[in-house]
Amino acid sequence: MSNCKVALLGAAFGMLMTDGSFAQQTDGKPAANPPVAVRVDERGTVHISELEVPVSSYMSEAAKKSFIESGSGNANPIWSDVNAPIEKLRQMSEGPAKMGADFARKEFPVDIEAREIAGVPVSIITPKNGVAPRNKNRVLIELHGGGFFTGAEGQAMLDSIPIAAVGGYKVIAVNYRQGPENRFPAATRDVAAVYKELLKSYSASSIGIYGCSTGGSLTAMSAAWFQKEKLPRPGAIGIFSGGAYAGFENLPDSPGAWGGDSRYVAPGLVGEPLWPIDPKKVSLPAATEAYLKGVDLTGPLASPALHADVLAKFPPTLIISGTRSFGMSAAVQTHRELTKAGVDADLHLWDGQGHCFYYDFSLPESQEAFAVITKFFNQKLKP
Repeated sequence: MSNCKVALLGAAFGMLMTDGSFAQQTDGKPAANPPVAVRVDERGTVHISELEVPVSSYMSEAAKKSFIESGSGNANPIWSDVNAPIEKLRQMSEGPAKMGADFARKEFPVDIEAREIAGVPVSIITPKNGVAPRNKNRVLIELHGGGFFTGAEGQAMLDSIPIAAVGGYKVIAVNYRQGPENRFPAATRDVAAVYKELLKSYSASSIGIYGCSTGGSLTAMSAAWFQKEKLPRPGAIGIFSGGAYAGFENLPDSPGAWGGDSRYVAPGLVGEPLWPIDPKKVSLPAATEAYLKGVDLTGPLASPALHADVLAKFPPTLIISGTRSFGMSAAVQTHRELTKAGVDADLHLWDGQGHCFYYDFSLPESQEAFAVITKFFNQKLKP
């Protein structure tokens, strides 16, 4: 029997189960709980009348407990006043993250030094007991998330402190320019300036770059920018909880956007409002749009994943995500495009975990992620 016929039979059986025709117990009596009604309309949109998703059976008990106790079901407080001044939005965003960073410093002893490199403010994070001997000629550049308007204090430290301590690395967190004060490609230029300066002390093959969420997108943007500027490519990069696309808040179906299933499904799975199907019902906060406003999101310097010739020159790339991150589909698609382009790309997914899940460093899943990240750079960067 052909694969097509098998698929059609499977679909027909699925529809029978969906409309209840065969929803019976083995004793022939009707099932106590009728199946959820599912309908696919003429546009291919799936309508589910009722959906209940328990915590993933693959999550650690600690992760399950954390999810339940975290107040899931409450919308992100930062969006409670989307028209607030940028200073207030940053305060609401950075407050909890900075508290997490304070806890991280107790768990992962590090030294933090504020400096400037090539005129760009940075934080240099090193383990209290010193950089590991194998990493004395290596360095990592961290690019924080935060929607290109926040994250330079809290998120940057949550990204940097554990990796520096667990991996024995010097990590340089770049406080790049953001919106609404600045526009694309200001952040990319800052990353390139720091990178060029580091090339005076490190070989390109010994430099790694990584970031979570928009920091992951910026990592990809930077790899593309280095090509334009004819800079040597770094030894390896990491794109976490996102993809090599610029439009993290743009309409999911628009070119250059973080799209796919996760944009529509993942928010609900972490207790946040679902993304509207009707674009007319979408109202985006000005702060998240400012940095990329008016930018062609399909360009190679904004969304490298749309340009195979650019991707083909990427260094080894690690991609990680939780399955309940709204950026998961962009991460999976980025891995797919990198693989097609012949790049050494590695994808790791953690079931049931949300966006930048390893910011809760107490979870076993986070410890696993730190181990994966440090092992990747250990293997890919030249000593």
